[in-house]
Amino acid sequence: MRSLDTIVDQPIDRAEGAVREALAAQGFGILTEIDVAATFEAKLGVTGPPLKILGACNPALAHRALELDPKVALVLPCNVVLRGEGLRTSVSIADPRQLMDDPAFAELAGEAAHRLEKALASLPDVVTG
Repeated sequence: MRSLDTIVDQPIDRAEGAVREALAAQGFGILTEIDVAATFEAKLGVTGPPLKILGACNPALAHRALELDPKVALVLPCNVVLRGEGLRTSVSIADPRQLMDDPAFAELAGEAAHRLEKALASLPDVVTG
């Protein structure tokens, strides 16, 4: 799957705060939060590296998408994945251009991707992008 990716030179707890702020600056709020590592540990007894999934939504963009096709709700909200890698954090976001590849969504998906790319680019301590 194509994604928008970067690595920041921050541990996951600090990086998560920065990601939330960067997304908010682009009009995205966090609707859901899944601590995958904590869930695996609690349910399976498996310990692994920190892994969180944030469900980000820009209400204006989501509304426009749902007006085009209510089935787009299947890919909402945008998944933002944070993986702790020691003192660094990998941040990946599902590319809306791939998720909504119908030509009717081209402009909207492009706008969403642009806003998400701007959010990633604005993160402090970016190592790669």
